[in-house]
Amino acid sequence: ILLHVITEKGHGYRPAEKAGDKYHAVAKFNVVTGEQKKGPSGPPSYTSVFARELVRRAATDDRITAVTAAMPSGTGLDAFAKSYPDRFFDVGIAEQHAVTFAAGMATEGLRPFCAIYSTFLQRAYDQVMHDVVLQKLP
Repeated sequence: ILLHVITEKGHGYRPAEKAGDKYHAVAKFNVVTGEQKKGPSGPPSYTSVFARELVRRAATDDRITAVTAAMPSGTGLDAFAKSYPDRFFDVGIAEQHAVTFAAGMATEGLRPFCAIYSTFLQRAYDQVMHDVVLQKLP
């Protein structure tokens, strides 16, 4: 038996319905405004350091591109997209395509950064091996 359930993220909760890339895994938030409550600040997250450094390096290297599979905010690539919209690509929920697309860019001399959550990268493992590793791409 295969049961295919079609859901809609945040159905009935207007802030979640309007924010396609948010509310996947949320911290405490104000139900009325949708504003997330910030906890005490700690060291910078890996994501924020990655995003800041990628934007910084892209300022001096126009070969740098960024690819995400429907997770611009979660991967930090939203900052890159704001600074370099013509060099940012969101391929939707298509991790395999994201990896192969980035591999194609690399073969043409670009320097793509393909940011995918590890739990979803399993979908693209064959592409990583066949389209990146075996081709000896950077």
